[in-house]
Amino acid sequence: MKQYLISMYQPTGGQPDPEFLAEVMRKVGVIHDDLVAAGSWVFGNGLHAPETATVLRPRGDEVLITDGPFAEGKEYLGGVTVITAPDLDAALEWGRRYALATTLPIEVRPFRGDV
Repeated sequence: MKQYLISMYQPTGGQPDPEFLAEVMRKVGVIHDDLVAAGSWVFGNGLHAPETATVLRPRGDEVLITDGPFAEGKEYLGGVTVITAPDLDAALEWGRRYALATTLPIEVRPFRGDV
């Protein structure tokens, strides 16, 4: 089984209303439970907003540390899930479920190697 990264991208700005967010989290919880039941769950969690990031850049023998984010954008990485799946089609099906549940853009990407 290969491992896949499912990345969830959120728009910048305020949070959705509490009722909408509660329903999204309920749906994401169902997907999590299904992943665990299928033996495909590895790890996942949400991330704090991009302004909480710290960027480290090499400069010769030194490392410059600055407040983040690395790049400004209208969307940012809001959370990740690592799963195992037999192939890309199966991983894309999990990603499809996350896209429908969250209404957010989802990226599915395989890890290198034969993990």
